[in-house]
Amino acid sequence: MPTFVAEVKDAKGNLVKEKVAATSPEQARMILQNQYSSVGEIKAAGINIDLASLSEKLTSVGVKDKAVFSRQFSVMVNAGVAMVRCLGILTDQCSNPKLKKALTGISADVQQGVSLSESMRKYPECFDKLYVSMVEAGETGGVLDQVLDRLAVLLENMQRLANQVKSAMSYPVAVGSLAVIVFFAMTIFLIPIFAGIFVELGTELPPLTALMLWLSDRFIPVKDGGLDSDWWFWPVFLGSIFAASTAYGIAYKTPQGRLRIDGFFLKAPLFGDLNQKTAVARFCRIFGTLTRSGVPILNCMDIVRDIAGNKVIEDSIERAKGEIQQGGMISVALERENVFPALALQMMSIGEETGELDTMMMKVADFYEDEVEQAVKALTSVIEPLMMVGVAGIVGVILLSMYLPMFAVFDELG
Repeated sequence: MPTFVAEVKDAKGNLVKEKVAATSPEQARMILQNQYSSVGEIKAAGINIDLASLSEKLTSVGVKDKAVFSRQFSVMVNAGVAMVRCLGILTDQCSNPKLKKALTGISADVQQGVSLSESMRKYPECFDKLYVSMVEAGETGGVLDQVLDRLAVLLENMQRLANQVKSAMSYPVAVGSLAVIVFFAMTIFLIPIFAGIFVELGTELPPLTALMLWLSDRFIPVKDGGLDSDWWFWPVFLGSIFAASTAYGIAYKTPQGRLRIDGFFLKAPLFGDLNQKTAVARFCRIFGTLTRSGVPILNCMDIVRDIAGNKVIEDSIERAKGEIQQGGMISVALERENVFPALALQMMSIGEETGELDTMMMKVADFYEDEVEQAVKALTSVIEPLMMVGVAGIVGVILLSMYLPMFAVFDELG
């Protein structure tokens, strides 16, 4: 008897895949309908690869996807379109397979009377704690369209901020990769050509030239059609890189290791100031948006802590939350942690005193986002000549090591 598989909804409302043996798809549907509240499309089970499912698993829901969804959802809700119809339209238009599946499940839940925020909470890969909390606050206050619009603005700002940081990192990574490629290419292909000349000259090689020839010999494991005696170099070299990266990953997963590494990133030369300003801008933007949307202060602290992305800042927010629970001011609690700049803390304090904390947080976020943009430009202007000098230095050292023996020969002949 053939086997069929279908996506069904269990008693808890979760979408699961179920197999059933039946003589036909119609019989399989009848069997499943007696066991589950909802039965989706039925397919014959087999060994064929489900490309749609594979694509869904490999795809992630990015900030841009959520920003576009929030903007479109906000416009339709504000125009008075029924929520179920909004979700149906957005599901049909969605190009991200993972988000599309989530919206399909959310739409089914909403039709059965489940709240939008509660349904979104079932899909943490698509809608994180920040998103769900704001939607919940919007539903409670009856201002879902406004909250969705704020979410769209928040996500767009976060995406822009992330792009600015990526642009600062991309240039040194690209030039550094080019420098490594040039070094290996010249060491593997250029130096062996000169090695034969040096043997014919029979002169004593300078230390720099001898070092480069030694490296060249180690980088070429196959010579004259056979395995060289120094074949072990590459396994040791690559193994060392793998071991170092593995050790870093293990250390970063431990609380103390992550605390030290993240602390270094906040104080690192060149990039430390950029990382701190980015963290402050993200904190203020998210905190201001949450409080403006009606999310309680302590819940805001939990959310910004979870998405801080830096252990030092996470611990600082957690300790500050404890002081706030006892009636302390946010600015004073954060000031004790020595993580946030004095200007940001002063503006927070003014916002608390005037009762406009959300507005002041937004202004602080605007200021530091502009600071990040200026820092990226300054960093790029500093790194660009340094990287070019570095590449030129690598090429110059290799060429100098090749010409030094010739200069010695010319001196002897002269």
